[in-house]
Amino acid sequence: MGPGHTMVDRPLVPPEDRPTVTLTPVPDPARTGDAPTGPGPLYVVGDVHGYLDELLAALAAEGLVDADGNWSAGNTRLWFLGDFTDRGPDGIGVIDLVMQLSAQAAAAGGYCKALMGNHELLLIGAKRFGDTPVSSGAGTASFQAAWLLNGGQRTDMERLQDHHLQWMSRLDAMAEEDGHLLVHSDTTAYLEYGDSIEAVNDAVTEALQRSDADECWDLFRKFTKRFAFRDEEAGPMAVRELLQTYGGQRIVHGHSPIPYLLGEVGSEDGEDGGAPPVEGPHVYADDLAIAMDGGVTMAGKLLVVQLPLPA
Repeated sequence: MGPGHTMVDRPLVPPEDRPTVTLTPVPDPARTGDAPTGPGPLYVVGDVHGYLDELLAALAAEGLVDADGNWSAGNTRLWFLGDFTDRGPDGIGVIDLVMQLSAQAAAAGGYCKALMGNHELLLIGAKRFGDTPVSSGAGTASFQAAWLLNGGQRTDMERLQDHHLQWMSRLDAMAEEDGHLLVHSDTTAYLEYGDSIEAVNDAVTEALQRSDADECWDLFRKFTKRFAFRDEEAGPMAVRELLQTYGGQRIVHGHSPIPYLLGEVGSEDGEDGGAPPVEGPHVYADDLAIAMDGGVTMAGKLLVVQLPLPA
């Protein structure tokens, strides 16, 4: 097969005859690699919390990375739902892997993207503001104290570099893919930041750029709320409000571990082993919500799942 073989199928077109398309400048190399056959399969990953080995094993089991942890999924689309650090042993290693896979996937014609979780806000705040007092409903608080209370790992802080911080601070809060509204937290607090996906993402990015400790604390506090979709009646209504505002037919979230969401474990620190094992995502709220945090910090499972889910 000679180098000119493809010319048979694709004759050269003079520049003046080529169709012109208005391109929106988006600083995202993944978009330039879209295969002409359309986008590849869509996968989502729940909360990782520093469990790098478990993440690599779960990605490899779905054929997304090879034995060396390199992207092996061509034009597949992969979304992480946030919470890369805290509680587990190697949060910075997880961030490094996601950044590496983002570059490798883009080069292969797919993409790997990530959403902002409350633990990203917590780590950014702990690094930037440390013990600076912030206004809290429960009296005086600080990001440093909250970070340690919520499983902050000193080894992560020691290895945290500027490029990690910059990457985290630019993560989107929400996205829509194939009719799935992707968010980190099972909360309606997103509605307080805008009435479109773009508006919410811009508002969150701008809040972090202003670097005001109280404003960032408020953002963290709102992103930490949970269980908005769990009530039998109010839950589906809350989901529908988000879907009507931002688009999509189903909401996909992390944040609340499935055993915790189901009331099988009292708290995230409840390592009593009494909860039934998590086998996959939890679909609830009139089948409008998909919970993706398998509770890896609670001896659960790190979920990597292809969407849409089988009926």
